[in-house]
Amino acid sequence: MYYYDPPYFLVLAGLFIAVTCGSAFYTTLVTSIREWSKQRSSRLLASLKGSQLLLPFFGISLGSCVFLASGLQVFSLPFSFSYLLSLPMTLFVNGLVWAQLQRLLVQLEQGGSKALDLDSLSLGEVKLPSRE
Repeated sequence: MYYYDPPYFLVLAGLFIAVTCGSAFYTTLVTSIREWSKQRSSRLLASLKGSQLLLPFFGISLGSCVFLASGLQVFSLPFSFSYLLSLPMTLFVNGLVWAQLQRLLVQLEQGGSKALDLDSLSLGEVKLPSRE
């Protein structure tokens, strides 16, 4: 097997995979939420917990892992160490994101869009110092 050293191709390939799967993830999520808001069917939100949304999310995870590991290899870290570092980090972060998404979908299903208090997630009013 021919292997590029450093793996610039894998950095770009990982980024491409993550971005294209992220686009599919976004489109699937937005389309399903719009259909749910029209029909208010719990079956639509339950289907988001299945392969319809999990497959693009897995692609994002895979692309992120390859991107991170290849990026570490660009800085002369060995192949095995790069993947041993990026794989657990990717799995941990994506596990947290998936768990948070599932909690948000449950809140949305139980109380509708009013159950999501998006204002509480913001930083509030950020005051900038004046230049006087």
